[in-house]
Amino acid sequence: MRTWFWTLLLAVVAVALAVVLRSHSGNVLLLIWPWRIEMSLTLAVLLIVAAFIVLYVGLRLLAWLLAIPDRVRAWRGKRAQARDHELLERGWIGLLEGRYTTAEKDLTKLLDQTKVRTRRVLAALSAARAAHGLGEFDRRDRLLATAQEQAGAEPGLIEATATVSADMLLDQGRAERALAVLEPLADGGARHLHTMRLLLRAHAALHHDEEVFSLARGLVRRNAMARPEADHLIDASGSARLRAAAGTESWRAIWKDLKAEERLLPEIALAGAAGFEAAGEANEAARVLEAAIAVKFNPALVAAYARCEAEQVSRRLARAETWLQQRPTDPDLLTALGMLCLNGQLWGQAERYLLRAISRRSDAQTHALLGSLYDRLDRPADAVRHWRLATAASMALPVLASDAALPAADTGSDPYRVDAEGGYAVGLSDADGDADIGGDYPALPPAVAASASDYVLDPDARVNKEQRERALAPEDAPLAGGNTSDIDEYFDSAPIPAAAFDEPVPTYAPATPAAPKPKPAPAPASVPATKPPFKDDGSV
Repeated sequence: MRTWFWTLLLAVVAVALAVVLRSHSGNVLLLIWPWRIEMSLTLAVLLIVAAFIVLYVGLRLLAWLLAIPDRVRAWRGKRAQARDHELLERGWIGLLEGRYTTAEKDLTKLLDQTKVRTRRVLAALSAARAAHGLGEFDRRDRLLATAQEQAGAEPGLIEATATVSADMLLDQGRAERALAVLEPLADGGARHLHTMRLLLRAHAALHHDEEVFSLARGLVRRNAMARPEADHLIDASGSARLRAAAGTESWRAIWKDLKAEERLLPEIALAGAAGFEAAGEANEAARVLEAAIAVKFNPALVAAYARCEAEQVSRRLARAETWLQQRPTDPDLLTALGMLCLNGQLWGQAERYLLRAISRRSDAQTHALLGSLYDRLDRPADAVRHWRLATAASMALPVLASDAALPAADTGSDPYRVDAEGGYAVGLSDADGDADIGGDYPALPPAVAASASDYVLDPDARVNKEQRERALAPEDAPLAGGNTSDIDEYFDSAPIPAAAFDEPVPTYAPATPAAPKPKPAPAPASVPATKPPFKDDGSV
């Protein structure tokens, strides 16, 4: 609008000047020694306007020529800035995508070529983040040192370097070092939300309950943390503070400092009830637990409510039975009621509640309580049975079928398996015949050879052995192994060879005295001549 206004004004002035000059004709005389110039007024005005335009254009052209170096420098700066932005953009995209190698390469190149300090700090911190993602912690630390050096004394850059360093140190698990980096920010009054979250992570990792409690409170007050997460941290740190101050004068001050909703958290309620119990204020402890259970039913709170002295049983039992009307099938509540009845020596009610709890869920605690109940009622068989069930439930013992036999072990690959004839069978299976085991055996170890002839591994082989003895021995010769109970005795007294282990093989005495060795009888025609007669040393 201003341009149109000045254009219109200039046109009006030109028209007015033209009218005036036309109606007032005159001459202009210029005396410039030794010249005398005379011209009309109109020509003089036109020459003045033309001279002004020429002078203006000339001056502008001269200024443009003189500004060429500045424009070149600005152009080069813009081109360098564009290159820096391109490298920074590529590096950050690679960093966000997880391509840490490419990102570190671009960001390191940016760090080397850029001349802007803030850009160098940003490139060093980003490259350190990429090196951290690759697990190159030494290179990361060098880049962080470069960023700290480039930050100088500027508060914003110092805080950015400290927060990035602390975040990566916490990811690495170095909470103490991260806390040392963040302490100058906390001392200087920097209480940004991100700094508070990092301080909370560091103090939580180092189990600094006081700091965790105050930081979690501050973050939830500023709506910077989800309520469930803040409640979990406040619950854990607040209960730890109460337990650490148990038995001292500061315990009640810590309890009074807690807000009403914080006292209803499970761990804080348990710690508070324990503190009141230790101080001899059982009624106050019961009120704390009742208020917490009314907000959220928790098995640990109910179990703590059931642990009380005998004089508290009637009051707590009446309150717990009101909860049972709302949760009639809850096994934790039924177990707690059984424990209360045990404390009050109400044996019949205790048995009913505990049996109802077992019908809903069989656990070690309920079985142990039933065992204690039956032990007090002088029912040892039932007490032992429930104690065994409590052990089985707590250790998750497998249930084995009592009438099922274990499958026979495969001894085919045992390098020291002893066969029915008292020799070693190497590389043979149980299905191989006499012809297969008739080859060369390795030498029997002396410790095993002393006891190898005292037993057989197959009961059927022993029966066949006795039949061959009867066929070879004279009619009046007694048989050493004629009693069928010898087979049963073998399974009770036969040694187990341990040659496959690195331990020495123990020797065993024979189960029965050795009988005199009978003389070999002539081989009957039915026995092959190539097989030596069977020898019996009379031992079982």
